[in-house]
Amino acid sequence: MNGAVIVRNLQLVKQTEMKTLKSLPISILFLIVFSASAQNMQEGFTYLETGKYAQAETFFNSILKDYPDNKTARLCYGRAIGLNGKSQDANELFTALLKDYPNDFEVKLNYGESLLWNNNFVDAKAYYKDLVQEDPKSFAALLGFANTLSNLKAYEDALTYVNKALDVSPGNPNAMTSKKYIYLGYAYQNQQAQHYDKAEMLLTKNLELFGDDKDTLLNLANLYLIWEKYDEAQTMYNRLAEQPQHKIIASNGLALVAHLNGKEKKALAISTEAYNSLTTTKEVSIKQQTTERYAQALIWNKKYKAATTLIDTLITDYPNENWVLALRATLNIYKSNFKQSLADYNQILANDSTSFDGNLGKANVLKALGRFDEAYTSAENTLTFYDKQKDAVNFINKMNMSFNPTLDSKAAHTFDNGDNKAYSFNTNVVYPLSTKLSVLGNYNYRTTNNTVTDNTANSNNLSLGLAYQVLPNITFKGTAGLTAAKAESTDYTQLLTDLSFNIKAFKLQTLDIGYKRQVESFNADLLDRELVQNNYYANYNLGTNFNLGWFTQLMHTTQNDGNTRNLLFTSLYYNLLPKPNLKVGVNYQYITFKDQVPTIYFSPDKFNAYEVFVNLIKDEATAKPQQWFYNLTGAFGYQFIEDDPKQTAYRIQGAFGYKFSERSLLNVYGTHSNIASATAAGFTFTEIGLRFKWQFIKKADIR
Repeated sequence: MNGAVIVRNLQLVKQTEMKTLKSLPISILFLIVFSASAQNMQEGFTYLETGKYAQAETFFNSILKDYPDNKTARLCYGRAIGLNGKSQDANELFTALLKDYPNDFEVKLNYGESLLWNNNFVDAKAYYKDLVQEDPKSFAALLGFANTLSNLKAYEDALTYVNKALDVSPGNPNAMTSKKYIYLGYAYQNQQAQHYDKAEMLLTKNLELFGDDKDTLLNLANLYLIWEKYDEAQTMYNRLAEQPQHKIIASNGLALVAHLNGKEKKALAISTEAYNSLTTTKEVSIKQQTTERYAQALIWNKKYKAATTLIDTLITDYPNENWVLALRATLNIYKSNFKQSLADYNQILANDSTSFDGNLGKANVLKALGRFDEAYTSAENTLTFYDKQKDAVNFINKMNMSFNPTLDSKAAHTFDNGDNKAYSFNTNVVYPLSTKLSVLGNYNYRTTNNTVTDNTANSNNLSLGLAYQVLPNITFKGTAGLTAAKAESTDYTQLLTDLSFNIKAFKLQTLDIGYKRQVESFNADLLDRELVQNNYYANYNLGTNFNLGWFTQLMHTTQNDGNTRNLLFTSLYYNLLPKPNLKVGVNYQYITFKDQVPTIYFSPDKFNAYEVFVNLIKDEATAKPQQWFYNLTGAFGYQFIEDDPKQTAYRIQGAFGYKFSERSLLNVYGTHSNIASATAAGFTFTEIGLRFKWQFIKKADIR
């Protein structure tokens, strides 16, 4: 949800921009020839100059009662009501003045400005074009034309005309203010088009002209956040923090940068300091933004109790306000309370159908709930209100990628101290036909030999199947195929089957139940025996909101030699760090066979193994293109076979890879262990391999 957080962080910037668009039609400075009667209007002029438009309206209205045809009073009254929010009335008044004084340039200028007050920018563009042709040196006409073009987002032309206005009146503060906001709008336009270099150049130019201007620093920091240049964003916020009156705003930005860099404790420390300093400001928007950031920082640090207390208070103080509902929705996402989060996002959209948080937040929740078609729809709704918005576009792109046809292949070499060697190749293909249905394919080749007995065997497995989302929380996978084996004493073909249900019945819990028929192919001797296994299994995984996790597997196996096996594996682990993920835990494994046939395969009456492990992961799923990823595991413990003395057990596993693009990656991997398995004991086992994953077709929309 970082993208949504960035957008919320930039609300102040966007509010500034919207304010800019409304304020760009800066009041035209017009000259009044002071007659004796005009001098009696000095009080009204002062009201206009000082922004007291209501008083100006009352004053000039009273003048017009006595002098209804006075042009100056009519002009001033029109400006007063226009600037006081009655833009349509002002336009009608100036239209009437134009009929009375069709060649009066001052009246024309005021009429042109009234078009801007009414957001009638298309007509204003044509009108101001005529005005600047009539008087190319008119400062008011040039500036009005520049502001009109800016409102139409024709920023290149707007810069041309604001510079012409500055040629007429060098350093004019109104023109300089317009130029600043033209640069801001032009930069934002380029930012939306992902022309980040040009946006940066325009904002840097603004800093050269206006020093450490708050609006420019915030927009530049915004650009760097979207550009994922977090160090540069931090620099901009630090520059803003040097201005005491803007330190709280800067701190809110610095807290977000810390979060995006994975420094959650630092983010909370910065945000707590800003939150505690809110007594120094009376600005409602800053208080809201800072409270919001503090609540987010609590959530990022998994301080859910404190976050809940704060948000509950805010819900009481600000009932049904979208920014508070969005905070509660975010908290529930982190706690995996997706249904409660969805209810809040629906309420946000009921309040405001254009809400960015409501639309994209809802899309994220629907995706987490497995309601993929609805997630697509919600993300597309976001883009109807926020054209080309990067986070919404990225969300849709990632959804598309998750349904791209994918090939995942491995080539491996294994060997052990029992003189067994093997080479294998395995490839899986997933080809989605819709968000609910996928075609599955698997091919596996394995050749193995024993260098002492000179036994050699190989097998070819081919399976096809389907995966279907029965319900948003239940997915069925089924494959069937054949294995063809060639061994020393026999060649044979056997049926392969793998059927399973993945069930997400409760929060943070998943259950897999399934049946798998396979042929044991660990070494040449076992392949030669045509040992068919029927595995009935259940995997249960439990997560928590306090970093603890538990995984358990139960398996019952029947074999065509009449033997049966029961297996229990359970793992309790704790996540110490989120990025990279570091977890420690303990594993326990228990195996028992009905019959003991040690001369054929490892089949103890009872086997127990205990180990502690450390796992360090930089996940390939979260790695960005052109980044490395890795997975390292070290484990040590003891294993007990029958009533024999305990033996030490160790396991070292690792994978190291590179993500070439969003669609392809390559990694090497390896395992070295002396832990007994269902096939052998008292030996060391090593496997090294190469893996390639590739989304071989890019689909635009799976629906």
